[in-house]
Amino acid sequence: MKVENHKNMLPIKMWCDNIEASAMQQAYNLAQLPFAYKWIALMPDCHCGYGMPIGGVLATEGVVLPSAVGVDIGCGMCAVKTSLKTEEWCLDAEFARQLWRPIMTEIRQRIPMGRNHHCFQVRNVDMPNRHGGQFDQTTMSIIAEQFEAARFQLGTLGGGNHFIEIQKGDDGYIWIMLHSGSRNVGYKVAKYYNDLAKQLNEKWRTVVPPHMQLAFLPLDSDEGQNYLAEMQWCVDFALENRRYMLEEIKGTFQGNFEGITFDETINIAHNYVTKENHFGKNVMVHRKGATRACAGEIGIIPGSMGTKSYIVEGLGNPESFHSCSHGAGRLMSRTAAKENLDLGEQQAILNAKGIVHGVRGRSDLDEAPGAYKSIDVVMEAQKDLVRPVVELEPIAVLKG
Repeated sequence: MKVENHKNMLPIKMWCDNIEASAMQQAYNLAQLPFAYKWIALMPDCHCGYGMPIGGVLATEGVVLPSAVGVDIGCGMCAVKTSLKTEEWCLDAEFARQLWRPIMTEIRQRIPMGRNHHCFQVRNVDMPNRHGGQFDQTTMSIIAEQFEAARFQLGTLGGGNHFIEIQKGDDGYIWIMLHSGSRNVGYKVAKYYNDLAKQLNEKWRTVVPPHMQLAFLPLDSDEGQNYLAEMQWCVDFALENRRYMLEEIKGTFQGNFEGITFDETINIAHNYVTKENHFGKNVMVHRKGATRACAGEIGIIPGSMGTKSYIVEGLGNPESFHSCSHGAGRLMSRTAAKENLDLGEQQAILNAKGIVHGVRGRSDLDEAPGAYKSIDVVMEAQKDLVRPVVELEPIAVLKG
């Protein structure tokens, strides 16, 4: 496709090579925004999204952009180290398959996946509660509308690239990793405020062309403040969703491994906007498929279901607005993966490593290892953003 570049734009700082033309055009669009701050940062897992590249970081002054957060608000990762030693529970591929397949089956029975929800409302977990349980219809109307339905969604994985993975670490221990978001309630909030922003921008005849898909809301407006409140509720809900699922997974482990214990859970989000101070100014930092990586901050960078993942420590690089990648990043679209990847070849890659997986037909190829960039290349590209702490290899994977 033709990429339009303009002289009147901010710099674009990239930690990636061979970026697709569509994602580059989106970066150019961001760099032309009159309220963008300093520069646009593209992480090594960058690829095309809606309006803004996934794997992009945008700092703004005075406005917030719903499309620069995305539809799965608060989507993120949790990881927890268990007391199980790899030398005892990962002897070889066949041993691993025999041990972990029934455990993953039990986890699947406990946690609804894909479009499935619980058939009951979860009542034993506190929902995110920032207003004493009372939701003002004029300020948090979407949350109030979706609150009871969200109780059925709490503790459910979702679809797409969301996953539950059991991993072996180079620290000698078994880890649990989980990737999920805010389910339908996050989508509802994102769509409502992005549609509202588009309507208001058209009414105001703003300088941001509609085709850029970068409609904004002023921070000093009711609409902007309402979005921030409902967005943060979804971030909190996504975390509670992951916590609930982790407790179910821990329950499965406790039923199969006597005396097992768990370390403190690591949590990070990668679709959100928050106020931060960079270069002496308070700005709104939008991370869409990007993870915060302040100096000393512990984070998570997953690969694909057939490759390594990492627990990392942030280096606090100001050039990336203290950010890093949120994963390996897609190499090809879901449609392209299903059309071009060889099913037998992708299954063989996973089987050779002894990984318990769910790639059974062509419809599963959109999440096969070949659909993603090399995690080794991604990690090498961000050596100035993060330091690997633990290297993790997959043992068993459940995909939504």
